[in-house]
Amino acid sequence: MSGLHTEPTPARRLAFTVLRRTFEDGAFTDRAFRADAERAELEGRERAQAQHLAYGAVQRRGTADALVERFSGREIADLDPPVAAALRLGIYELLFADATPDHAAVDESVELVKRSGAARAQGFVNALLRRCARERGQILAGLSDADPGAAALAHSAPQWLTQMWWDQLGPGVARSLLRAANEPVETAMRVNTLRANPQEVLRELAASEPGDGSSRSGAAEVSARATTGGSLLEAAPLLVFAGGVGDAAGRLIADGVLTPQSRGSAAVVEVLDPRPGQRILDLCAGPGIKATQVAERIGDESEVVAVEIDHGRRREIDEGAKRLGLGCVRTVQGDAVTAEMGEGYDRVLLDAPCSDLGALSSRPDARWRKSPAQIEELAEIQAALLRRAVGAVAPGGALVYATCTISRLENGDQIAALMADPVAAEMSLDDLGKEHPGLAAPDDPRCLALRPDRDETTGFFIARLTRA
Repeated sequence: MSGLHTEPTPARRLAFTVLRRTFEDGAFTDRAFRADAERAELEGRERAQAQHLAYGAVQRRGTADALVERFSGREIADLDPPVAAALRLGIYELLFADATPDHAAVDESVELVKRSGAARAQGFVNALLRRCARERGQILAGLSDADPGAAALAHSAPQWLTQMWWDQLGPGVARSLLRAANEPVETAMRVNTLRANPQEVLRELAASEPGDGSSRSGAAEVSARATTGGSLLEAAPLLVFAGGVGDAAGRLIADGVLTPQSRGSAAVVEVLDPRPGQRILDLCAGPGIKATQVAERIGDESEVVAVEIDHGRRREIDEGAKRLGLGCVRTVQGDAVTAEMGEGYDRVLLDAPCSDLGALSSRPDARWRKSPAQIEELAEIQAALLRRAVGAVAPGGALVYATCTISRLENGDQIAALMADPVAAEMSLDDLGKEHPGLAAPDDPRCLALRPDRDETTGFFIARLTRA
């Protein structure tokens, strides 16, 4: 057996740790990665490589586990947790990470097992990974997405999800979405136009030294473009990066010039279309990305009320507004269904809690956390939030309902149920599909459905309703 004294790279050690925290401790992969990367003081290419490995191995768990069980005849649940983590990481590298040499994927996975206290399993891990390397071509050729069951294995997704997309969107779109769910996430940042303009920021980034680790590609050169305003997905003042984002990006974020945000997320606020002087409510504000986008868009005038149930996230909103130099954002901590926040708002944004199925690239563990039962529970919450949101809209005002998921029960079905509810008798559904025909939702073309595969950004459902 080779590799007994191979030193795992810092990137591989970090990815192994994140895998274990995700599947043994129940940690969210993105949060675990950020925290562990800071502790390990990983930057630049090493950080980018670690994120690529960690996210990819979490996403591809389904395929890896099936191969382990096929080759070993043992259930993955019967293996020691560090052994399972090393196999998941090694199989991901051998089958799906083109830049990794086979010997490094095998030898360093074996060493990770040894260092984790499961030395007796070194031979097992070594033999199984070497078999994967030898039979790689046959394994990959055997991965088919001809039907929902096969697609679940080939694209590493729960079978309920592949079946749902198959039934709701058709086999072609389902396959395309499943492929996109394993691709690198878009790297985009919103420019705070109260402090700079996109072209100035582009020049500053281009002049800086490369090396920021927020890109999964690990590219050494900064390459970015500013959105042009030619379509809904290009309307907000964003920079979209190809490869690394440069060392200056971190400082510009800290200085309140840049905020990480996808084009899909920013499009929600563009549909909301807030204007200076209006009272605006963000009913489920989360960390405040959209609330601060609203405040920047209206020139920090009037009032933006951001409601958030979680104390930590409310603090993030306050800190984010301060970082961006925004004084018009006021936070309210509480349950959005019952919190005291007044009414008579010109614009109400309900970016509802959802199953996150439009963000599987950036939330790699989301596919393993969700279930049909959870979607049904979320749908009940969304319905209650929608009724509350309708009551907050002033005459002549507008409500935007958005989710970052691809699930009819959470999207089109919610709007259909609301429009049949007497509480929404004075509300009319705007025809967004007529304004943006290429983005029209399949089940109700008056709404929008952004797709990661087609639009290369976070998937979002967006509907806008106007009170008479």
